[in-house]
Amino acid sequence: MSEPTYEVRPIGHVESPLTDTAAAPSQGDEGAPDAWIVVRPELGAAMRDLAVGERVLVVTWLDRADRAALDVHPRGDTVRPRLGVFSTRSPDRPNPIGLHEVEILAIDGTRLHVRGLEAIHGTPVVDIKPVLGPPSTR
Repeated sequence: MSEPTYEVRPIGHVESPLTDTAAAPSQGDEGAPDAWIVVRPELGAAMRDLAVGERVLVVTWLDRADRAALDVHPRGDTVRPRLGVFSTRSPDRPNPIGLHEVEILAIDGTRLHVRGLEAIHGTPVVDIKPVLGPPSTR
């Protein structure tokens, strides 16, 4: 019996000065430059309640990742022992889903200017979700 597959359609992509995975910070709060999330125009209505200053979770598909990797040296530090990828935030994993908490700096049509996104230029964006905290109205 074969495993089921699931179709994921990108809602947009990342525009960033980061173009090299080796030069990208490991986490957004480690020096990631401001970037843009460009949402497909036909999905613009889904953005209507986003606001400047809001923190959102951006789900990406890390399309340049090694999907065969099952263990890695954390943060690429070969002095540290290898760990199973499910115990790390490594982009290299069977399903290379990225999760990024960012702050919305500006909204221009279907473009979100964000702070704290370490994804590289061209990375597909799969979803955007609000950060939940103390009582929310969402």
